[in-house]
Amino acid sequence: MSVKIRLTRKGAKKQPFYRIVVADNRFPRDGRFIENIGTYNPKTDPSTIELDKEKAISWLDKGAIPTGVVKKIFEIVNLKSEKKSK
Repeated sequence: MSVKIRLTRKGAKKQPFYRIVVADNRFPRDGRFIENIGTYNPKTDPSTIELDKEKAISWLDKGAIPTGVVKKIFEIVNLKSEKKSK
């Protein structure tokens, strides 16, 4: 099972609003997901990003792969995966 961190689209026509979710890559874009970890609204100026950093780091450490857009969002909020050393 390959797990990805990606966006799901919400909102009305021409008013996109996205949720940042953790989902199995076999499910459709707006389909079932494992966990909701944040939101992204590109229509505000500047764009609004709300992210639960602890959950995001937890999923990255478990091996979840972020999509390209989500990687850029993580860079904007200065989120880096901190691998646990044993």
